[in-house]
Amino acid sequence: MKVLLIEDTVTSATIVSAQLAKLGLQTVHARSGEAGLEMFKQSRPDLILLDVIMPGLDGFEVARRIRQLEKDGDWTPIIFLTARTSDKDLEYGIEVGGDDYLVKPVSEIVLAAKVRAMQRLAQMRLSLLVLTRRLDDANRELRRLTSVDGLTGIANRRCFDESIAREWQRARRNRLPLSVLMLDVDFFKQYNDRYGHQAGDECLKAVAKCLESELKRPADLVARFGGEEFVVMLPETNSVGARRVAEAMRHALASLELPHESSQVADYVTLSAGVATVYPAPEDTGSVASMMEAADRALYQAKKSGRNRVALADQPEGAAIE
Repeated sequence: MKVLLIEDTVTSATIVSAQLAKLGLQTVHARSGEAGLEMFKQSRPDLILLDVIMPGLDGFEVARRIRQLEKDGDWTPIIFLTARTSDKDLEYGIEVGGDDYLVKPVSEIVLAAKVRAMQRLAQMRLSLLVLTRRLDDANRELRRLTSVDGLTGIANRRCFDESIAREWQRARRNRLPLSVLMLDVDFFKQYNDRYGHQAGDECLKAVAKCLESELKRPADLVARFGGEEFVVMLPETNSVGARRVAEAMRHALASLELPHESSQVADYVTLSAGVATVYPAPEDTGSVASMMEAADRALYQAKKSGRNRVALADQPEGAAIE
């Protein structure tokens, strides 16, 4: 444990340093408040013994500045050394950041007791910080797990719902376009029937990875919507850009040439996509649900038209569309 002793009186500093040495504590000594602040910045002590009456900055001001220098979560115990014992002095010392008082001349027994008490407090605080950080890490991991699809590793339906709600409000405020793609693996039931469910899971993993690789911006999001269905959110993207992304995803998956001998459109895995683009504004009566329904209708149209293709949605009710 390193102790910073800020004391302008040489005699008093010598006595206290000797007492601290008997306790096995390393001591650095500053003879003024200004020097003490610099030593605090440089050495980051575990405990500060601080004289109250000093020329220049007094101990109260030094304590106040030390508390300002500490970063969030940091705490260094401060024990004042003083001959002042009035209630007002004690109250003010605690108010500016002090933790305890030692009355001069300093009793070796009392000093040892107070140092041990501060050591216990520091240890308990450290244990609490460690526990808090572990809980924070656990909470972050929990949030990540509740936002990720367990099979494919991409975002899940819950994560998508939360993200699209935020982007819808942002688009309304800023009058920006918002596009959604609904994508479905063609004839996936037949794929499972022919190759088995384990192969089907591997297929979905490959599809998810392929779709995610086609997104170029941090705000874009691809999620597993359910079963073999995926959804893509494209903020600030008009229908031309959204269709371009959908076609890029369709071609990227086709280029993998994942065998699908039971498909009626190709001998490899393909997908169909529906695209909806809206310009939500504060006066619009449309909703995320209406946009999703429009994208789903477009997906149905893509399937009805022969699959392995992209279709654009009609205008969702209550929202402007290109």
